[in-house]
Amino acid sequence: MSPDAKPILAVNGLVKRFGGFHALDGLSFHVSPGEILGLVGPNGSGKTTAINVISGLYAPDGGALTYDGAAIGGVASHKLVHRGVNRTFQIPKPFLSLTVRQNGEVALAYGRAEVAPPKLSDLLEQYHLAELADRPAADLNSSQQKMLDLVRALATRPRLLLLDELAAGLNPTELDWIAGHIKALAQSGLAIIVVEHLMGFIEQITDRVIVMNAGKEIFEGTLAVAVKVPQVIEVFLGGEHGA
Repeated sequence: MSPDAKPILAVNGLVKRFGGFHALDGLSFHVSPGEILGLVGPNGSGKTTAINVISGLYAPDGGALTYDGAAIGGVASHKLVHRGVNRTFQIPKPFLSLTVRQNGEVALAYGRAEVAPPKLSDLLEQYHLAELADRPAADLNSSQQKMLDLVRALATRPRLLLLDELAAGLNPTELDWIAGHIKALAQSGLAIIVVEHLMGFIEQITDRVIVMNAGKEIFEGTLAVAVKVPQVIEVFLGGEHGA
C-alpha cells in the first residue's frame, strides 16, 4: 500500500441504534486500496454491526459513510455490490441446494457488470473447491462453506472486501494458507476490512487495527503497539494476545 493512497472508505461518527442501545456510538476510521484493516474488540463492541452498516445490511442512524467519494449510508447491499463492496459472513450463507459451481455462477451473474469478471474455475481452484464444484453447497463442511462465501464475494470483483470472522474454525495450516491469500488480494489493490478474534491471525495479516469498545474506537495503529496500551489491555487484549 502506498503511504499516499487516498482512502476508498471513510467512516465518520457512525451511529447505529437498536432501540435504546447504541451498537455504534460515533465510530470513525478509514481504509485505503491495498490495505488490510483489522476491527478487534470484545464481544458486543460493534465490530459486526460496523460491517453490516458498511455493507448495506443496516442503515446508519447517524454519521457518514463515504466510499470512492460518494455517500453510501443506507444504500442497499445489492447496489453496493455493483459499486464494488462485498463481504463474507460469520455464518456462511450459500444457496444450499445449488452446487458449488452454481453458487459461483449466481455471483458472477449479479456482480459488477462493468468490470471483467474473474474466471470462476480459477477461483474454485485457488480456494480448494474445484473438486467439489458439482457437489451441493449443503455437502460442504464449515470451512469449505467459508471458502465458497469468499469465492462468491470475489466473483463480483470487489474493490472493498469485508471479512467477518473468516478464520474462525480453521486449523493452523488453513490459517497460514488463507492469510497468504488475503495478503495477496491486498497486494493486488483490494481494500480489506477484517473482523476477527484470533489475535495471532490479525497480527499476521493487518497493516493497522481499530480496537473497539462499546461502539467506539479506543485505539488505532498496529497490533504490536495496541497490546501495550493500558486501556486496550483492560478492555480486551490483555488475556488473549498470543493465546
